[in-house]
Amino acid sequence: MSLKFKNGKFTILQVSDPQDLQYVRKTMMKMLDKAYDRVKPDLIVFTGDNVLGNHFRDARTLTPLFVKTKEAEFKAMEIAIEKLLRPVEDRKIPFSMIYGNHDDMNEITKKEQSDIYRRYPHFVGLDNDIEILKDETFNIPIYSEDGSEVKFNIWMLDSAWKDKEEDKCYSQVKPEAIEWYKKKSAELKAQNGGVPVPSLMFQHIPLIEMLDLMEECSKDDEGAFEGPDGKYFKAKPCVDGEIGEYICTVSQGNGQVEAIKECGDIKAIVFGHDHQNCFTTTLDGINIVQTPCASFRCYGRRSRGVRVFTIDEKTGDYETEHLNYKDLCGDSLKAELEYIWDADGMLKEKILLCCGVGLITTTIKHIFKRK
Repeated sequence: MSLKFKNGKFTILQVSDPQDLQYVRKTMMKMLDKAYDRVKPDLIVFTGDNVLGNHFRDARTLTPLFVKTKEAEFKAMEIAIEKLLRPVEDRKIPFSMIYGNHDDMNEITKKEQSDIYRRYPHFVGLDNDIEILKDETFNIPIYSEDGSEVKFNIWMLDSAWKDKEEDKCYSQVKPEAIEWYKKKSAELKAQNGGVPVPSLMFQHIPLIEMLDLMEECSKDDEGAFEGPDGKYFKAKPCVDGEIGEYICTVSQGNGQVEAIKECGDIKAIVFGHDHQNCFTTTLDGINIVQTPCASFRCYGRRSRGVRVFTIDEKTGDYETEHLNYKDLCGDSLKAELEYIWDADGMLKEKILLCCGVGLITTTIKHIFKRK
């Protein structure tokens, strides 16, 4: 499937960390439906933790195991992916994905997972010719409106995996992926008359260099959040947006930043993973975009939502905006009640809501008894 600019523009909708199970939270799906219909994107990218893969067996219901075989776990994953993707397929919107740390924390291999995604007619990607990368890292060319040349490119880099034999999780972009990126970027540059093809790079886990976006502070400082060893941190002034949690980065860089500078094609590198962080900034000359979670099943903030990128065909530049739940679903009482009821991290509000309903019900009963 070839993707093309339309009327000089190409719109990408990023959904990061939907992170749900076969029993999907309805409010997240309602929010995503609103986003798809409002934005009408040319491409949707799911940037990792697309499912809560380490909880298919227990479904997060205390500790009992409801799913006890790999076959049953695979079926649960199929259902979870189907519920996430069906609204996209029904709208006939092209989409792609990369993996996050939660996707791979189960018995289902990435190849088996990739084969599920490949079933969907509007899926693009996962087509790398290099064996070690073909089910995880790839690029998506965006062609001119007449289809004659590549005008933009999207890099989709895997940054998290579990070695099932070692039973050990890793968080880094593989050196092989970085070498592949450098070679593929050079190929695209040569095809483009020696000019780098402007690109966005998506990966789940942030760069280790992004730790430099935070500074230690007092617990009482505005915007302070807790980090390692009980210390507190806040965002540096260069950050445009919100850092609500300590940035969780890859374990090592493997020369990725140096490769990006060398290739000179990246307009911005875009991340998910940190549910409570939503910002843009520039780091060592590289534009950084951080998108918070869409998930209601896992921890998050009122920034739960999606991110939009609008790319200009003529210049190769982009504009981006983040749309949160309120932007998409409004601020009616119904929308607020649905948010409170479905969102993890809202326990106090849920208790107050239940107490309020109980009090109103009791009052009404007393009124009718008097009558």
